[in-house]
Amino acid sequence: MTEAKKTARGTTIPQDESPDFADQASMETDSSFVFRIRERESRLMRKINDALMRLEDGTFGMCQECGGEISMRRLKIRPIATLCITCKQKQETEENTGRL
Repeated sequence: MTEAKKTARGTTIPQDESPDFADQASMETDSSFVFRIRERESRLMRKINDALMRLEDGTFGMCQECGGEISMRRLKIRPIATLCITCKQKQETEENTGRL
């Protein structure tokens, strides 16, 4: 979270007052990379918090699509899973065929 706050403030990449074009391009690439990482971290944190809320309300391990049980094997591999393997495969198939 501390690193995410630094990124939001723009303090993770040193700012030079007059970089040449190559340095500026490099800094922008680095900055873009850091922002992508922070965005992924932020999404993962939201998913972890959602999983913790499901633990508290007793719905952890229940598929949000069909209401069935998510297998323990799947939860051990991906504790933030919200869909059973059947529903996840169906979702991915629909995404790949452009139906979602």
